[in-house]
Amino acid sequence: MAVIKTRIKELRARHNLTQDELADMVGVTRQTMLHLEKGRYNPSFILAWRVAKALHSTIAEVFSIVDE
Repeated sequence: MAVIKTRIKELRARHNLTQDELADMVGVTRQTMLHLEKGRYNPSFILAWRVAKALHSTIAEVFSIVDE
């Protein structure tokens, strides 16, 4: 089964952003950001793009699909 892995927490820390700050930047709640970081929520393409843009990264740098 394929799952999405993220580097959101790592990249967010690199930019000294809290979950609240990043969530505000991309237009979601902190709870949604928490679920994204933990891999409990699969983002839409638009949300993935917004997160990547806010972290000055590409979607491929932030998200990867892994077979488990």
